[in-house]
Amino acid sequence: MLIAFSVSPLGGESDSVAEAVAAAVRVVRESGLPNETNAMFTLVEGEWDEVMAVVKAATEAVQAAAPRVSLVLKADIRPGFTGQMAAKVERVEAHLREL
Repeated sequence: MLIAFSVSPLGGESDSVAEAVAAAVRVVRESGLPNETNAMFTLVEGEWDEVMAVVKAATEAVQAAAPRVSLVLKADIRPGFTGQMAAKVERVEAHLREL
């Protein structure tokens, strides 16, 4: 399973979300699961239960800093496939090289 998720605080005293988001990303990185963070989402790859446990823990890390939290999650559920975080991108890049 490959997921893309974004969790951020709502409300509070500042418009900056970087510190709370960093707490969530720290949880993801410490999970040991393959992951990647960009400007909008964090990708995590693994089995259903382990990925969802990471999302829950990351959300709880943000909740510790904010009275309200926003969570957006998108999942690619494809049993029997691993390494898709890189493989999906490589398939697109292969087609781009053909052009």
